[in-house]
Amino acid sequence: MPRRRTADADHGPARTGRAFLRLAAAALSLLAVTTMPLPASTAEIPAIAARQRAEKKSFTDAEITDGFFKTAFGAEYHLAGRVDRIRKYSTPVRVFADGRRADRKAQLARVIGDIAARVRHLDIAMTETDGDANVRVKLVRDRDLYHTISQSYGSERAREIKSSLDPQCLSGFRKNEAFEIEHSDVILTVDNGDFVFLDCAYEELLQSLGPINDTASVPWTMFNDNVSMGYFDVYDQYILNLLYDPRVKAGMTLAEVKAVLPDVLTDVRVWVKKVNNLPE
Repeated sequence: MPRRRTADADHGPARTGRAFLRLAAAALSLLAVTTMPLPASTAEIPAIAARQRAEKKSFTDAEITDGFFKTAFGAEYHLAGRVDRIRKYSTPVRVFADGRRADRKAQLARVIGDIAARVRHLDIAMTETDGDANVRVKLVRDRDLYHTISQSYGSERAREIKSSLDPQCLSGFRKNEAFEIEHSDVILTVDNGDFVFLDCAYEELLQSLGPINDTASVPWTMFNDNVSMGYFDVYDQYILNLLYDPRVKAGMTLAEVKAVLPDVLTDVRVWVKKVNNLPE
């Protein structure tokens, strides 16, 4: 499906490419009803199944590290705060779904379960209690999206977002002075079809965990405005597993990450191969 523009921020409007907007508001430093039937799996959605059949799953070390550096550092839309450091959660991640659509909540829970199964050192799960969550996902109708943005980020910024980005989904995070993410907010629209919902859910949730920068130069990542997935592809599993390896710490510089990455990538390759049943 064609994508609209996307933008990322280490605070502020961010991506809208399918259309996405990324807003990351920071505390200590700013960065950067009709019910549809629920498919049993993403493989039952033709647009996703076709992408899975055509997916590239073999990558060189250089291809993997290039995408990791381009997404884990920087922010496409940058208002304030440093973006030359690793940003990630250092605590368990608990996700609360705020909305009325039971089918979308079930899909979201499957997305979270899939991410948990494929990222080795990331402790992520759903929670039934808003107060226990550090990731809050608002499930809204498309017609209510602008109002939700206005409530969350103010009318002036909402007008800018609407006129320039035309989003269907949004996400962002706040981090502390140690570059540890403390809280993420995600807004997903529920009435634009299964593919758009899942495409949004995977990308927004994954980027709210740290790799917030978009790149048009890497053709295999969902963090590319020209790429739509709808599932957790192998290439992005490499990126998230590199980011959440304990040897890659919040606040690390590019040089510090480069020093540990060869050993980390060796272990990540073994894990990604195992969970995806990849051939030698």
